Parts: sequence; C-alpha cells; structure tokens
Amino acid sequence: MDAAAQSLRGSPASIERMYRQARADDLAFYETSGGVRNAVEAGRLVALTGNADYRLKDVSQPYVLPATRTFVQRIAAQYREQCGEKLVITSGTRPQSMRLANSTSKTVHPTGMAVDLRRPTGSGCLAWLRRTLSSLEEEGVLEATEERNPPHFHVAVFPDRYSRYVSRAGSNVRLASATKEAPVRRVSTRASGSATYKVRRGDSLWTIARRQNVSVEVLRKANALRSSNIVAGQLLAIPSGR
Repeated sequence: MDAAAQSLRGSPASIERMYRQARADDLAFYETSGGVRNAVEAGRLVALTGNADYRLKDVSQPYVLPATRTFVQRIAAQYREQCGEKLVITSGTRPQSMRLANSTSKTVHPTGMAVDLRRPTGSGCLAWLRRTLSSLEEEGVLEATEERNPPHFHVAVFPDRYSRYVSRAGSNVRLASATKEAPVRRVSTRASGSATYKVRRGDSLWTIARRQNVSVEVLRKANALRSSNIVAGQLLAIPSGR
C-alpha cells in the first residue's frame, strides 16, 4: 500500500476530529428523513444530481452541505480528466435514524458534511484519488478514510475551511447555491482580475507560466501552492497583472 493510503486509514482520532469539527461549525445532526427534507427546503442542504463528471449509485438521501457539493464537483471534474470515467458517489446525508449497524455513534453523515466515493478499480485512478485526498487532508480542509467493506472513501468536508481553501485557490468554481450547481469548466475573466486555466496532461507549472507570461513564483502564490506539483484537471488562477 502506498504512503497516501497509509494516511487514509481510519482511527478513533480521525472520527473524533470529524465530530469535533461538526460541533465547532455548529452543524445540525438530522434525526430523520423528514428533517433532511426540511433542511433541503430551507436551503441548508443541496442536492447531488450528478453531471458529466460524476454519478450517484444507490444514494437514498442525495443531499449534502453546499461546500460538500462543491468538493464533489471539483474532484469529480479532475478525476474524469485524469481517468476518463465518472466518479461514483454512494452516499450523502444519512440521518441518525438510518445509521448503519457498523458505524460509530459519532458519525457525521447526519450533518451533510460527509460523502462516500466508490473506490476505483483501476490502480492508476486509485493511486490518484488517494494522493488527492491525502493532499487535501494535509491542507486541513477535510478528513478522509479508505473503508474496506464495501470498498469506498468516506470524506468529511470541513465547510468553512474548505470554502476558504477554494477562495484562496482562485478557482472559478464557487460554492453551490441550493438551486443551481456551480459551473466546473468555464474559464472566467471577470472583474476578479484573473483568468482560470485548466491543467492538461503533460503540463507543468513552468510551461503554463511561460505560456501565460508570468513567473512560476507568481503562479504559485496566486494559487497558494506549496510546491510545483500539479495534476490534470486542476484549475489554476492566472493573475492579470503580468
């Protein structure tokens, strides 16, 4: 198992971090399906409807927090670009009345912050997903666990932290509202002062910087990158002040 997979192992400490974050963000733990529906009507939860990059499989409550849906849209777009297939979502909000027998009493699925991603069967796609989730864990914006039965990744997105992360990244993918999914692939050149470039296979930060007539360092700072590592499907802000 690679190093990324090692960091995605579940533990009591990981469960506690997710639970504490949910409490710190003052998230509601919905008791019943009726409570989930009320939250959707009030705009506190939004629907996962699927798109060109992801699909749902046997999801009884396809609703999550807006920040969690944005996470799904972003990572699914990158995954499809990398692997040529849709990411599969197997669970959204699960009220406490539907808690699985083998789940912890501190599960955060009832809040809408968590989502389950089916484990890819291809080794390359699996390795990419592990690396990506591990990288986001290091950013402190989510907690992810690779589960074995059934094989999937349980991901708890920390709403406020993830929202700030997206804002820092300069992406044109904004938090989804309750009525409209955020665009994923559109390149924006609005008054924010920057354009958005979608990384393609074979790109490097140096080649992108050269084509856009900016320095690598400026590009890294504009996207809050800790290194020069980038992946296909990633969205980069291109500063207009060249």
